[in-house]
Amino acid sequence: MDFDLNEEQRLLKESIDGLLTDSYDFESRKKYMKEKGGWSKTVWLKLAEQGLLGLPFSEADGGFGGGGVETMIVMEALGKALVLEPYLATIVIGGGFLRHAGTDAQKAAHVPGIIDGSKTLAFAQLEKSSRYDLFDVTTTAKKKGDGWIIDGEKFVVLNGENADTLVVTARTKGDRRDRSGIGVFLVPANAKGVAKKSYPTQDGLHAADITLTGVEVGPDAVLGNPEDSLALIERVVDEARVALCAEAVGLMDESLKTTVEYIKTRKQVGVAIGSFQSLQHRASDMFVAAEQARSMSMFATMASDFEDAKERSNAIAAAKVQIGKSLKFVGQQSIQLHGGIGMTMEAKIGHYFKRLTMIENSFGDTDYHQRRVADAGGLI
Repeated sequence: MDFDLNEEQRLLKESIDGLLTDSYDFESRKKYMKEKGGWSKTVWLKLAEQGLLGLPFSEADGGFGGGGVETMIVMEALGKALVLEPYLATIVIGGGFLRHAGTDAQKAAHVPGIIDGSKTLAFAQLEKSSRYDLFDVTTTAKKKGDGWIIDGEKFVVLNGENADTLVVTARTKGDRRDRSGIGVFLVPANAKGVAKKSYPTQDGLHAADITLTGVEVGPDAVLGNPEDSLALIERVVDEARVALCAEAVGLMDESLKTTVEYIKTRKQVGVAIGSFQSLQHRASDMFVAAEQARSMSMFATMASDFEDAKERSNAIAAAKVQIGKSLKFVGQQSIQLHGGIGMTMEAKIGHYFKRLTMIENSFGDTDYHQRRVADAGGLI
């Protein structure tokens, strides 16, 4: 198989790498963390100017018609730079719902603002007891005339503080863990009855716990079938998992690079510790783990286009398992080889480790996906 990038993809990689090199050094990131919502509007608009926010949308909707490979390239670059901006929440997840289920009117209302950087989205899915089960939904949506009234609580909503629109999962019929009876709704973040409690997460991003109390939305808020949207949710979340795999590869690349540079310069008793064979072996093992992750990220990217939902889901679960194993090894070795300094806020490597750890726990940790692979008859 040909794993080389084509000319357009190479230009995309050069473009985003150049942008982030100029705008996103570690000291700048610290400043962006202090802005409202924990990320930089200026950087977000630069991403829009480069066309990166319109990348996966069709040309008919004003985008560039990019696919999984283009998203992989962007997410790897965002990982390397430890980017805080809500590309995953807005473009991959929110945009994914619009691409797969949005009506022409819904796309016209939301996509132009997403592409020009004036609008961001957030996925309000996680509930108090749902863990990683996407079908475990207690938030309700009840019919009122042509519209709906939504009540419930959502937790750890990434970009929930700044988002203009919330993509909310809600149960329209059935019991808490029924796989049917789940809908997806576009809810204005400033709608009456929406309350937010915002906070920073361990990796420097920001999230919010959101309460919806008697929130009224019209019929135009419904994405897809309000009584049978689990397959839609699973598809978009699979795409989010693939994007996270690519981001993790970028994080591991930079973690390895930073660690190798450190052991080449850090001296004990007048000798660079990188000259010790045991540490060279550790660095080699880190490289192997990162390359295994890269291969599985590429596999997951290809699998995201599989039409068979079961085949797609199993392949992405397997990729998430390998990514989880690799990122844990690379992250822990990076910290250990840095010694005590690796655990300080001033050291960049600790921030990479935190983000890697959060990725491992996003949309299913390694144990969860390993069980999924085993249940499907695979071996990990």
